[in-house]
Amino acid sequence: MRIQGIMKMAAAGVMAVTMMTAPGAMKAQSGDTVLKPADMQKLLPASVYYKGQSATTQLRNSGGVKFADGFFVLATLVDTSGYSTDVQAKYSAYFITEVPIKVGGENLAAGIYGVGYIAGGKFVVTDVGAHDVLTVNSGEDAGLKRPVPLQVTADPAGGGFRLYAGRRYVIFSR
Repeated sequence: MRIQGIMKMAAAGVMAVTMMTAPGAMKAQSGDTVLKPADMQKLLPASVYYKGQSATTQLRNSGGVKFADGFFVLATLVDTSGYSTDVQAKYSAYFITEVPIKVGGENLAAGIYGVGYIAGGKFVVTDVGAHDVLTVNSGEDAGLKRPVPLQVTADPAGGGFRLYAGRRYVIFSR
């Protein structure tokens, strides 16, 4: 019975990625577009699979980027209350990238990941089995006017985007 649940969640993840690439899913843009929570309602499922469990997504706390060529990077906070404390420490958001990107200057392959900000000013990326994929330094934006639990913005220094959790952020780019 547990295998059936895992297979259903895996199928939902595949379906979500398929929907993201479907023609007409979003209006064509001439350049990269930062997506807001309202845009995410159409792209992300209500729950996602990670480390043997299903976690509810918080679509009100989500964001992403639609690149000029139609590929997406998406992030949404998740309810991790059913996970152990060691998993909760590293997994606060679900992160999907349809193309290889750089996160904090490190290469990250296309895929579905769990991400989080951890002690020591670090940002960690894990696979869906909760195995560490990469860890990079994160920044703190004391000048951010209205911090929210999760958002994506264009990097003001240029050359990419910022994934924020409150005032903490990491830069990602193609």
